[in-house]
Amino acid sequence: MAAKQAIECHTWRPKARPSSEVQFQIGGSVFNLDKELLAAKSEKLAKLLKESPHENPSQLLRDIPADQDSLEIVERFCQGYEINLSTENVVRVTCVSHYLGMTESHCPNNLLNKTIVFLEQEIIPSWSKSIKALKTTENVLQEALHLGLVEYCVESIVSKVLEDPRLLGEPIKDPVSGDDSDENDNGFRQASVRRKLFDHDWKSEDLKILSLRLYEYIISTMLRRKVPQEYVAANICEYAKKWLFCKRGDDASVYAENSQREIVEVLEALLPHQKGVLPCTFLFGMLHFAVVLGAKPECKNGLEIRIGNQLDHASVKDLLIPSQGYSKDERYDTGCVTRILKNFYNNYTGPGDSGLLSVAELIDEFLAEISADIDLKMTTFMEFADMAVAASAETPRTSDGIYRAIDIYLDKHRYLTESQKEEICRFLDCNKMTREACEHAAQNNKLPTRVVVQVLFIGQLKLRDEIAKEVKNGGGLLKVAEAEEDVVTEMEEIGNKVLALERECSAMRRQISCKNVKTPKKNIWKEMKRKLGCATTSIHECDCHVKKKKKVHPK
Repeated sequence: MAAKQAIECHTWRPKARPSSEVQFQIGGSVFNLDKELLAAKSEKLAKLLKESPHENPSQLLRDIPADQDSLEIVERFCQGYEINLSTENVVRVTCVSHYLGMTESHCPNNLLNKTIVFLEQEIIPSWSKSIKALKTTENVLQEALHLGLVEYCVESIVSKVLEDPRLLGEPIKDPVSGDDSDENDNGFRQASVRRKLFDHDWKSEDLKILSLRLYEYIISTMLRRKVPQEYVAANICEYAKKWLFCKRGDDASVYAENSQREIVEVLEALLPHQKGVLPCTFLFGMLHFAVVLGAKPECKNGLEIRIGNQLDHASVKDLLIPSQGYSKDERYDTGCVTRILKNFYNNYTGPGDSGLLSVAELIDEFLAEISADIDLKMTTFMEFADMAVAASAETPRTSDGIYRAIDIYLDKHRYLTESQKEEICRFLDCNKMTREACEHAAQNNKLPTRVVVQVLFIGQLKLRDEIAKEVKNGGGLLKVAEAEEDVVTEMEEIGNKVLALERECSAMRRQISCKNVKTPKKNIWKEMKRKLGCATTSIHECDCHVKKKKKVHPK
């Protein structure tokens, strides 16, 4: 009974201290084992004592891969007591018993054989225990690799995943396929359309406990063994959430940043290239960390390519990637977005034009968002405006998106000259503007005069076409005539306003060029502001911008 109590006591130590001991120093603590009892089980110690009987065996065994718990188990085993193997200690005890040579050839029913049997019968059949045992190899990784313990646990995990990939977690809903069915081709249940990117109800999140090195090894093995990529991708998302997408404090250490940089680089290399297995939101999140942490160029390039392959499923919020570094003048990383767009157009193979139309709309929205940046260079704006026009070419899309972006840019950059405004507005196709946009542009004092006149002219042509169509159809002639009269009246008023503006400008230029005329410039601008409805009191505050005309209309 007393022996049983001693076995169950976690801090049990033999009371009687033998005269001859082997002393180990583990983690700052001294641990003593009976030399003769240990030699009876350890082939290595017995050989050392035989070859060098006067040497201190403690020095000869100083590189033993043990901790206090594993040495206690070895001691209990040598003294004939029952040992308590578990998921947490079996790998370490296996490494120690192998190091000491506690084999069957030296002594029957030795410790090494007992640990191997325990692994085979208790650990390997279980998914969770295999993962926990694999995690414990991190402390004795070199020994565990040498003995094949890492490969043993990995093979157990991978074989179970091949039988049921759902152990990795349910795949994220494929945003590309558009398949809303509950069953996919291989018979596994698809995640709900409304499933969030990271759902805590997934069947398994166990692989998240592994170190990056072990996780990389096991995921690489799964990819080589052809585990379905959508399940691998789902598990990588979970791992990234735990180790990468956690909030970092402003005082994050350099070590932490280097660690996260390694995580994003390793995970990017593991990400499947199959289109649709990862949502754009996740890929953009990875790219954000890659940029912030200064990841390798090949890492950022790989993410940009993956994003480009499914850009038609991104949102404008995804594209708003903040610029990094003090030298960056613009608010957003437009260079990164440009590369993503090039990847999309170079590799687009989607059926029909739906993807192209989606990206064209996305460019319009992105251009409108960045136009509000006061630091956005004119060349950058024109580059994206050019891409937006090219993306919408040969499509039924209107130019309203381009017009909205131009309007915002001119409003936030009032310092632009008339010629610069003209250059920006050359991307605007008035023929593709809707009636509402034309009405707004006709009264927009931020636009150059030429553009306003062109909008009015196009609007009048469209109105005539509509009237002719109605007349041809023979319906609602009276109503159409009334509408035509109202619109024509309004257009004539605006046209007169523009002509009056041009006449005033001509008069002003003549007066300025005439040296003998002393008419103050202030009175002319005050009258022009009155005509244009400006309430400001200075030339610089007025929103009116007038383009010089070669032809002067007579009064």
